[in-house]
Amino acid sequence: MNYRTEHDTMGEIKVPAERLWGAQTQRSLENFPIGDETMPREVITAFAYLKKAAALANFTLGKLDAARRDAIAAAADEVLAGQHWTEFPLKVWQTGSGTQSNMNMNEVLANRGSALAGQPGLLHPNDHVNMSQSSNDTFPTAMNVAAVCSVAGQVLPAARRLANALAALEARSGDIIKSGRTHLMDATPIRFAQEVSGWRALVEEPAAMLETALGPLRRLAIGGTAVGTGLNAPAGFDEAVCAQLSTMTGEAFTPDPNKFHALTSKDAFVFAHGALKALAANLMKIANDVRWLASGPRCGLAEITIPANEPGSSIMPGKVNPTQCEAVTMVAVQVIGNDVAVGMAASQGNFELNVFMPVCAYNFLQSARLLAGCMDSFRERCVEGIMPDPARMRYYLEHSLMTVTALSPRLGYENAAKIAKKAHAEGTGLREAALALGLISGEEFDALMRYEDMV
Repeated sequence: MNYRTEHDTMGEIKVPAERLWGAQTQRSLENFPIGDETMPREVITAFAYLKKAAALANFTLGKLDAARRDAIAAAADEVLAGQHWTEFPLKVWQTGSGTQSNMNMNEVLANRGSALAGQPGLLHPNDHVNMSQSSNDTFPTAMNVAAVCSVAGQVLPAARRLANALAALEARSGDIIKSGRTHLMDATPIRFAQEVSGWRALVEEPAAMLETALGPLRRLAIGGTAVGTGLNAPAGFDEAVCAQLSTMTGEAFTPDPNKFHALTSKDAFVFAHGALKALAANLMKIANDVRWLASGPRCGLAEITIPANEPGSSIMPGKVNPTQCEAVTMVAVQVIGNDVAVGMAASQGNFELNVFMPVCAYNFLQSARLLAGCMDSFRERCVEGIMPDPARMRYYLEHSLMTVTALSPRLGYENAAKIAKKAHAEGTGLREAALALGLISGEEFDALMRYEDMV
């Protein structure tokens, strides 16, 4: 392998000749060979947006000349177009401020921008690409931008698609009435459409919470520089950068009015990830309901059928399993675990900076990515193919003892309980038990035992 010699304030270091990164990126590669988890692409993309926005703002404010502005913007555009991903190899497990990832972007844009301009050395990673900035305000800005774009661009659209699919199932379920269940035991009747409406709301409600949680994430730390005072950033820099970012991403961003808060607090991530966790918890419940209702096909509830996507067993021929449900529940477990990491990371701000930002961003973005992916897969490969079995539902309904609840207003709780217990003990129906006890006439029983009136 051929090398070139780069230098920084620590001295000289050899860098692979074909790479766009520089000395600080190389040092990070050598100093943090920890794990396989690299900085999420969402953060890299957000950094490219940010560096372009900063170059445009610096030019507008008279800090940067047009040639360097254009060179930085052109290099950033290549990254945004999906080029140069291999130039961002740094691990999550690095400095807690994300300084090395900030410098990784600065070095790549400086080298690539200079090459595009045909002027080697035109751009300095610190003096030009990082002008008016610090890692301490750029990394929290980039992670907020990444979080907003991930939630607004991936999670919420996937949630809407899933909610719409559940609404369609609700609509096509008609007037099917089935036995409800509480504590995994028989309960009073419910329409299957009503049960599905609960699933739909389980998606819609945390999605609404996520919409609310986006507000704090849209307030950015940029302009605070090293400790929140804004040293070396010109007046109006934060507003100018946020305006550019809003135009580029299509998402609204504003400066955080208190930069001291923005640099040291990750409360917006805790709040927003709490909504992601709420969504995960609700998806767990939906997936569990679906696989319980689909259990069988002969020895389970079998009230619904779900698509048979692949063989379910390497030893039992013909077996089909609720694999999409299982994938959803595993994602839910991961997201709930990630919430602990996000909360712990956010609690570790000391003085003027939080130094757990890479792990906070990594876990948040993984949760967003997994939730969006599992909702689309669950919808496409399971929910849209769910078919209720009205005959099976009717069978359970007619054999349920809990429809006796409809007799309580007429006979009282204790007499209704006597009917249910007698029917269960003797293996008879409720009508036969009620008549045997002499508590009600057949005509009145029939008038009260109308399933349609119970739902």
